[in-house]
Amino acid sequence: MPDIKVRVGQQNTVKVVSSIAGDSSGTISGLSDVDVSAGLLDGMVLVYNLSTNKWVATLDLTPGTTQNLDINGGSF
Repeated sequence: MPDIKVRVGQQNTVKVVSSIAGDSSGTISGLSDVDVSAGLLDGMVLVYNLSTNKWVATLDLTPGTTQNLDINGGSF
């Protein structure tokens, strides 16, 4: 895939050059760190699994028997 060039302002000077690597299918499931092998259902979210180092599609926000979930929306 060719480099993507972005022009900022009116000058013809390239300010940012980026290239896209990996699967260029344009789908989340095409990413190497996303696991959707168990199938997909309406309402699923991606949850990070530290033991596999992958994002996993699931209906459960917290795996296992401990169902604690802290959500930090940040500071604005």
